[in-house]
Amino acid sequence: MAKLQITLVRSLIGRPEDQKATVKALGLTKTNSSVEQEDSPAIRGMLKKVTHLVKVVEA
Repeated sequence: MAKLQITLVRSLIGRPEDQKATVKALGLTKTNSSVEQEDSPAIRGMLKKVTHLVKVVEA
């Protein structure tokens, strides 16, 4: 499967709790932190919810 490089580019300050929980579940903590995740429907759904906060690059 393909890997996705996910980077948190916007702050979580003032965001709803469900968006904060989604970002935490993706493994992101601070602004500009990055993680690599396997490409799956579950991850894609999480990314769709916080697409305005993250940058995704296929690795």
